[in-house]
Amino acid sequence: VLVVGGGVGGMQASLDLAEGGYKVYLVEKGPSIGGVMAQLDKTFPTNDCAMCTLAPRMVDCGGHLNIEKLTYSEIESIEGAAGNFKVRVKRKARYVDADKCTGCGECVENCLVKNIVYLEPPVVPKIEIEENERAKVDKIISRYEGGRETLIPILQDINSEFNWLPPEILMRVTEVKQIPLVHILRIATFYKAFSLKPRGKHIITVCTGTACHVKGAQRILDRLERKLGIKTGETTSDMQFTLEAIRCLGCCGLSPVVTVGEELHGKMNPA
Repeated sequence: VLVVGGGVGGMQASLDLAEGGYKVYLVEKGPSIGGVMAQLDKTFPTNDCAMCTLAPRMVDCGGHLNIEKLTYSEIESIEGAAGNFKVRVKRKARYVDADKCTGCGECVENCLVKNIVYLEPPVVPKIEIEENERAKVDKIISRYEGGRETLIPILQDINSEFNWLPPEILMRVTEVKQIPLVHILRIATFYKAFSLKPRGKHIITVCTGTACHVKGAQRILDRLERKLGIKTGETTSDMQFTLEAIRCLGCCGLSPVVTVGEELHGKMNPA
Protein backbone atom coordinates (compact mmCIF):
# COMPACT_ATOMS: atom_id res chain seq x y z
CA VAL A 1 0.00 0.00 0.00
CA LEU A 2 1.29 3.47 -0.88
CA VAL A 3 0.63 6.34 1.52
CA VAL A 4 1.41 9.83 0.26
CA GLY A 5 2.40 12.41 2.86
CA GLY A 6 4.36 11.82 6.05
CA GLY A 7 2.33 14.12 8.30
CA VAL A 8 0.45 12.95 11.38
CA GLY A 9 -2.41 11.61 9.22
CA GLY A 10 -0.09 9.76 6.87
CA MET A 11 1.87 8.24 9.74
CA GLN A 12 -1.25 7.05 11.55
CA ALA A 13 -2.66 5.55 8.32
CA SER A 14 0.67 3.79 7.70
CA LEU A 15 0.74 2.38 11.23
CA ASP A 16 -2.85 1.12 10.99
CA LEU A 17 -2.15 -0.60 7.66
CA ALA A 18 1.20 -2.01 8.83
CA GLU A 19 -0.39 -3.44 11.97
CA GLY A 20 -2.95 -5.12 9.69
CA GLY A 21 -0.14 -6.97 7.92
CA TYR A 22 0.21 -4.79 4.83
CA LYS A 23 3.53 -3.66 3.39
CA VAL A 24 3.40 0.15 3.39
CA TYR A 25 5.43 2.62 1.36
CA LEU A 26 5.25 6.04 2.99
CA VAL A 27 6.20 8.82 0.54
CA GLU A 28 7.17 12.24 1.90
CA LYS A 29 8.54 15.11 -0.20
CA GLY A 30 10.44 16.57 2.76
CA PRO A 31 13.71 15.19 4.13
CA SER A 32 11.92 13.67 7.14
CA ILE A 33 8.47 12.63 8.28
CA GLY A 34 6.44 14.78 10.66
CA GLY A 35 4.84 17.32 8.33
CA VAL A 36 3.54 20.70 9.43
CA MET A 37 2.59 19.45 12.89
CA ALA A 38 6.29 19.09 13.74
CA GLN A 39 6.59 22.88 13.39
CA LEU A 40 3.73 23.64 15.78
CA ASP A 41 3.89 24.31 19.50
CA LYS A 42 0.32 23.38 20.42
CA THR A 43 -2.75 21.80 18.83
CA PHE A 44 -6.32 23.10 18.65
CA PRO A 45 -8.68 22.93 20.51
CA THR A 46 -7.02 21.35 23.56
CA ASN A 47 -3.73 23.29 23.42
CA ASP A 48 -1.89 20.03 24.01
CA CYS A 49 1.78 19.75 23.09
CA ALA A 50 2.06 18.98 19.36
CA MET A 51 5.30 17.03 19.70
CA CYS A 52 3.82 14.91 22.51
CA THR A 53 1.21 13.72 20.01
CA LEU A 54 3.58 13.42 17.07
CA ALA A 55 6.74 11.89 18.57
CA PRO A 56 5.31 8.42 19.43
CA ARG A 57 4.00 8.04 15.87
CA MET A 58 7.33 9.12 14.39
CA VAL A 59 9.19 6.57 16.52
CA ASP A 60 6.72 3.79 15.67
CA CYS A 61 6.89 4.57 11.93
CA GLY A 62 10.66 4.71 12.04
CA GLY A 63 10.99 1.27 13.58
CA HIS A 64 8.11 -0.65 12.03
CA LEU A 65 9.27 -3.50 9.80
CA ASN A 66 6.24 -3.18 7.48
CA ILE A 67 6.79 0.52 6.76
CA GLU A 68 9.36 1.63 4.20
CA LYS A 69 9.88 5.35 4.27
CA LEU A 70 10.60 7.13 0.99
CA THR A 71 11.55 10.57 2.27
CA TYR A 72 12.81 13.38 0.04
CA SER A 73 10.71 11.76 -2.70
CA GLU A 74 7.88 12.86 -4.99
CA ILE A 75 5.22 11.10 -7.05
CA GLU A 76 5.92 11.52 -10.77
CA SER A 77 3.08 9.48 -12.27
CA ILE A 78 0.24 7.14 -11.35
CA GLU A 79 -1.20 4.58 -13.77
CA GLY A 80 -3.78 1.81 -13.53
CA ALA A 81 -7.06 1.37 -11.67
CA ALA A 82 -8.20 0.77 -8.12
CA GLY A 83 -6.42 -2.26 -6.70
CA ASN A 84 -3.72 -2.29 -9.37
CA PHE A 85 -1.84 0.99 -9.51
CA LYS A 86 1.65 1.56 -10.86
CA VAL A 87 3.37 4.55 -9.33
CA ARG A 88 6.63 6.17 -10.38
CA VAL A 89 8.44 7.77 -7.46
CA LYS A 90 11.35 10.18 -7.87
CA ARG A 91 13.84 10.03 -5.01
CA LYS A 92 16.00 13.13 -4.76
CA ALA A 93 19.71 12.70 -4.30
CA ARG A 94 20.96 12.93 -0.73
CA TYR A 95 24.64 12.24 -1.43
CA VAL A 96 24.81 10.16 1.75
CA ASP A 97 24.03 6.53 2.51
CA ALA A 98 20.86 6.79 4.63
CA ASP A 99 21.40 3.28 6.04
CA LYS A 100 24.77 4.31 7.48
CA CYS A 101 23.76 7.80 8.62
CA THR A 102 24.16 8.43 12.37
CA GLY A 103 23.20 12.11 12.31
CA CYS A 104 26.74 13.27 13.13
CA GLY A 105 26.53 16.26 10.77
CA GLU A 106 29.96 15.68 9.18
CA CYS A 107 28.39 15.66 5.71
CA VAL A 108 27.19 19.23 6.23
CA GLU A 109 30.65 20.44 7.17
CA ASN A 110 32.23 18.69 4.17
CA CYS A 111 29.51 19.31 1.56
CA LEU A 112 31.12 19.84 -1.86
CA VAL A 113 28.17 21.74 -3.33
CA LYS A 114 27.52 24.11 -0.46
CA ASN A 115 28.04 27.77 -1.36
CA ILE A 116 30.29 29.48 1.14
CA VAL A 117 29.86 33.23 0.91
CA TYR A 118 32.44 35.45 2.56
CA LEU A 119 31.02 38.35 4.50
CA GLU A 120 32.89 41.00 6.39
CA PRO A 121 32.55 40.24 10.10
CA PRO A 122 30.08 42.64 11.71
CA VAL A 123 31.32 45.24 14.13
CA VAL A 124 30.50 44.02 17.62
CA PRO A 125 29.52 46.85 19.98
CA LYS A 126 31.41 47.16 23.23
CA ILE A 127 29.71 45.25 26.01
CA GLU A 128 28.81 47.32 29.02
CA ILE A 129 28.76 44.89 31.92
CA GLU A 130 29.60 45.28 35.58
CA GLU A 131 32.77 43.60 36.75
CA ASN A 132 31.04 41.34 39.27
CA GLU A 133 28.59 40.14 36.62
CA ARG A 134 31.43 39.62 34.15
CA ALA A 135 33.24 37.51 36.73
CA LYS A 136 30.12 35.41 37.35
CA VAL A 137 29.42 34.70 33.68
CA ASP A 138 33.11 34.03 32.93
CA LYS A 139 33.17 31.50 35.75
CA ILE A 140 30.10 29.78 34.27
CA ILE A 141 31.56 29.72 30.76
CA SER A 142 34.88 28.32 32.03
CA ARG A 143 33.09 25.21 33.30
CA TYR A 144 32.32 24.06 29.75
CA GLU A 145 34.89 23.36 27.07
CA GLY A 146 33.72 23.18 23.48
CA GLY A 147 31.54 25.09 21.05
CA ARG A 148 27.81 25.24 20.39
CA GLU A 149 27.17 21.92 22.10
CA THR A 150 27.85 23.64 25.45
CA LEU A 151 25.33 26.43 24.93
CA ILE A 152 22.30 24.91 26.68
CA PRO A 153 24.11 24.04 29.96
CA ILE A 154 25.71 27.52 29.93
CA LEU A 155 22.29 29.16 29.52
CA GLN A 156 20.87 26.93 32.26
CA ASP A 157 23.57 28.05 34.69
CA ILE A 158 23.12 31.72 33.72
CA ASN A 159 19.36 31.40 34.18
CA SER A 160 19.90 29.85 37.62
CA GLU A 161 22.36 32.57 38.64
CA PHE A 162 20.43 35.62 37.41
CA ASN A 163 16.90 34.14 37.21
CA TRP A 164 16.73 35.35 33.59
CA LEU A 165 19.03 35.88 30.58
CA PRO A 166 20.26 39.50 30.62
CA PRO A 167 21.22 40.81 27.15
CA GLU A 168 24.71 41.94 28.20
CA ILE A 169 25.39 38.46 29.62
CA LEU A 170 24.35 36.84 26.34
CA MET A 171 26.65 39.23 24.47
CA ARG A 172 29.48 38.09 26.73
CA VAL A 173 28.73 34.46 25.85
CA THR A 174 28.81 35.42 22.17
CA GLU A 175 32.17 37.16 22.63
CA VAL A 176 33.86 34.34 24.53
CA LYS A 177 32.36 31.28 22.80
CA GLN A 178 32.14 32.83 19.30
CA ILE A 179 28.55 31.66 19.00
CA PRO A 180 26.34 34.00 16.91
CA LEU A 181 23.85 35.92 19.05
CA VAL A 182 21.01 34.93 16.70
CA HIS A 183 21.71 31.27 17.48
CA ILE A 184 21.72 31.94 21.23
CA LEU A 185 18.40 33.79 20.98
CA ARG A 186 16.93 30.95 18.92
CA ILE A 187 17.70 28.53 21.76
CA ALA A 188 16.66 30.97 24.49
CA THR A 189 13.24 31.61 22.94
CA PHE A 190 12.57 27.94 22.17
CA TYR A 191 12.71 26.61 25.74
CA LYS A 192 10.09 27.73 28.26
CA ALA A 193 12.59 27.46 31.11
CA PHE A 194 14.54 30.46 29.78
CA SER A 195 13.35 34.04 30.05
CA LEU A 196 14.56 37.20 28.31
CA LYS A 197 12.65 39.34 30.81
CA PRO A 198 13.52 39.84 34.52
CA ARG A 199 11.64 37.36 36.68
CA GLY A 200 10.86 37.24 40.38
CA LYS A 201 12.70 35.24 43.01
CA HIS A 202 9.82 32.74 43.11
CA ILE A 203 8.29 31.46 39.85
CA ILE A 204 4.66 30.35 40.25
CA THR A 205 3.51 28.19 37.35
CA VAL A 206 -0.06 27.03 36.81
CA CYS A 207 -0.65 24.10 34.47
CA THR A 208 -3.48 24.83 32.00
CA GLY A 209 -3.40 21.51 30.12
CA THR A 210 -6.61 19.65 29.37
CA ALA A 211 -6.83 17.69 32.66
CA CYS A 212 -5.97 20.74 34.80
CA HIS A 213 -8.26 23.03 32.79
CA VAL A 214 -11.24 20.72 33.36
CA LYS A 215 -10.57 20.72 37.12
CA GLY A 216 -10.43 24.50 37.51
CA ALA A 217 -6.92 25.64 36.51
CA GLN A 218 -8.26 28.94 35.14
CA ARG A 219 -9.95 29.74 38.47
CA ILE A 220 -6.66 29.08 40.28
CA LEU A 221 -4.87 31.36 37.83
CA ASP A 222 -7.48 34.10 38.26
CA ARG A 223 -7.22 33.90 42.05
CA LEU A 224 -3.44 34.15 41.98
CA GLU A 225 -3.68 37.18 39.70
CA ARG A 226 -5.96 38.91 42.20
CA LYS A 227 -3.81 37.90 45.18
CA LEU A 228 -0.53 39.07 43.62
CA GLY A 229 -2.00 42.06 41.80
CA ILE A 230 -0.43 41.09 38.47
CA LYS A 231 -1.44 39.42 35.22
CA THR A 232 -0.13 36.11 33.91
CA GLY A 233 3.39 36.61 32.56
CA GLU A 234 4.10 39.57 34.86
CA THR A 235 6.31 40.05 37.93
CA THR A 236 5.46 41.78 41.19
CA SER A 237 7.07 45.19 41.75
CA ASP A 238 9.20 43.83 44.62
CA MET A 239 10.63 41.17 42.24
CA GLN A 240 9.51 38.38 44.58
CA PHE A 241 6.95 36.57 42.41
CA THR A 242 6.41 35.87 38.73
CA LEU A 243 3.17 34.25 37.59
CA GLU A 244 3.24 31.99 34.54
CA ALA A 245 0.96 29.50 32.79
CA ILE A 246 2.20 26.36 31.06
CA ARG A 247 0.32 24.04 28.72
CA CYS A 248 1.34 20.76 30.34
CA LEU A 249 3.52 19.68 33.28
CA GLY A 250 3.12 15.97 32.49
CA CYS A 251 1.43 14.94 35.75
CA CYS A 252 -2.26 14.82 34.82
CA GLY A 253 -3.00 12.37 37.64
CA LEU A 254 -2.35 15.18 40.15
CA SER A 255 -4.42 17.83 38.35
CA PRO A 256 -4.87 20.67 38.91
CA VAL A 257 -1.17 21.33 39.43
CA VAL A 258 0.79 24.41 40.51
CA THR A 259 4.57 24.67 40.89
CA VAL A 260 6.44 27.20 43.03
CA GLY A 261 10.06 27.09 41.93
CA GLU A 262 11.05 23.42 42.03
CA GLU A 263 8.20 22.42 44.37
CA LEU A 264 5.14 20.75 42.81
CA HIS A 265 1.71 21.00 44.41
CA GLY A 266 -0.99 18.68 43.09
CA LYS A 267 -4.75 18.36 43.52
CA MET A 268 -5.08 22.07 44.23
CA ASN A 269 -8.44 23.44 45.35
CA PRO A 270 -9.64 26.10 42.89
CA ALA A 271 -12.26 27.41 45.34
